[in-house]
Order: sequence, then C-alpha cells, then structure tokens
Amino acid sequence: MSNLHAGKVVLVTGGGSGIGRATACRFAREGAVVIVSGRTLEPLQETVSLIATHGGRAEALQANTVHEEEVARLVATIVDRHGALNVACNNAGVPGAGRASDGYSLDQWKHIVDTNLQGVWLSMKHQIAHMRTDSGGAIVNVASVAGVVGYYQSAPYTASKHGVVGLTRAAAIDHATEGIRVNAVCPGPVLTPMLVQAKAERGPQADEFYLSHIPMGRLGNPEDVANAVVWLASDEAAYITGQALAVDGGWTAQ
Repeated sequence: MSNLHAGKVVLVTGGGSGIGRATACRFAREGAVVIVSGRTLEPLQETVSLIATHGGRAEALQANTVHEEEVARLVATIVDRHGALNVACNNAGVPGAGRASDGYSLDQWKHIVDTNLQGVWLSMKHQIAHMRTDSGGAIVNVASVAGVVGYYQSAPYTASKHGVVGLTRAAAIDHATEGIRVNAVCPGPVLTPMLVQAKAERGPQADEFYLSHIPMGRLGNPEDVANAVVWLASDEAAYITGQALAVDGGWTAQ
C-alpha cells in the first residue's frame, strides 16, 4: 500500500461485484474512504464488509444511475456525510450480446444504452457539479474494448461504450480548467459475473471468441482493471485527462 488516495472520498458505482468490488477494495487499501453504490444493497454490503475486514473504511448506498433523482441524492448524501467527493469511478453497467445489430427490440436497446451511457452521463453531471465547487477531482469511467473497436453481436453495448469514450473526452476538455480530470479504462474480457452472463448469451463459442483476440492468451482479472483505475485517479496521473486506457491483454494493439 502506498496511500495514493489517503484522506480522499471515493465513489464507485456498480461496486457490488467484479471490477467495481475490486476497485473499491483497491481504493480502500490506498487510504480512501470508499462509498459503493448500486441497485441492490446486499452485494454492496458484502463489499463493505470485505473492506472492513482488511481495516478499510467504506459505506454502501443504494442508487440506480439510470434515474437522475437517485444519482443526485447519492452525490448529495456523500457530500453531506463526508464533506467532499474527490474521486468517482463510474462502473455501473450491463452486458448485451448474442444478437446481430437488427435483432434487438427497442426496449432491449434502451435498457443497455440507458444504463451504460446515460447512467455515466448522469453520474458525471452531478459529480462534476460538486467537484467544481470544491478543489476539483478525478473521474474514471469504465468503458470497454467495445468502446474503441466493433464487437461481434453486441451493437447496443458497442454503441454505448463508444459513447462513454466520447463523453469522457468531451468532459475532459470542458472541465480541464476547473481542476477536474476525466479518463476512461477500456477493459477486455475480465473474469466477472457480467462476463459469465455475456458468455451464456454468446453460447459455446464464447471462450474461443474471447481468447482468439487476446495476444497475452488469458482473460483479465478484476484487479488488473482496478489497478489502472486507481492509478489514473491518483496524483501520479495529474497531467493525464481525456484518455481511454486499454486494459485488454493486447486486444486493441492488433
């Protein structure tokens, strides 16, 4: 532990499992007070308990990032209880795979895009509104390799993650003079519950599809992504903004 985030207040959305849980735990090990949010309280409380077991400080707050009133209340509660919001990792999202681009209903499209893109925009909107009145801050959005390349049978997911990368770059420019840095990470396939769901949607060829695209020959771990998020949000990355960092075992280098 190097205390990269000692004394900081950090929000991780989608903090109940996978990349979100690993990121919350890593922030806590770096000295931050961590708030994890999500739609369901029980897995968030499990993350909090895991952090507490290792001597960290964390709190669980229920919020669905698709609904603006819940996002506004989440940020206001954090600032009221902890006095600040220094860092946010916008990780909440859903998969969506297994159909050609014309095979989705409008409701399926909206569910994926609203969660993965609108949810990030709403989160940033209220996070930035506080950060600009304080001393700035750092935001890291979790996109995907599907945010920089086309993804087979995943049109709404690919569109939503491309949107997250574009939103990240635009917001970084908009708020650079306010001391607010905005970056993204673009994970490749990572061993998480979301990947398990995506593999089930893709069918038995899923493992071959994923591994054939990864020069390093393995799937990622949540900690691989967490390490990148925590560094990008730290003062060690103080001159980095508007970037989309691939954490993908070489997928997008090809």
